[in-house]
Amino acid sequence: MKICQVERPLVATNRIPGLEHKYLQVVRDGSSMLVAVDGVGCIPGDWVICVGSSAAREAAGSKEYPSDLTIVGIIDHWPPEEAQS
Repeated sequence: MKICQVERPLVATNRIPGLEHKYLQVVRDGSSMLVAVDGVGCIPGDWVICVGSSAAREAAGSKEYPSDLTIVGIIDHWPPEEAQS
């Protein structure tokens, strides 16, 4: 699992059939920006828990789902390291 921050929604109107009706979010993992399937309905600024690999596909709804990163939880309270100094 990874802790990431949601940057913004990603809108892609041209998708393969298996990606229909799934929301996508751009998330930041340190200095990297990634695309994650939003399984929980988060908004920009939320700190979230993401899973990868086969767990991401199952969390998105199916072992055949073409995802390698899925948001599975919104963190209610967690001060990032930068805020602790």
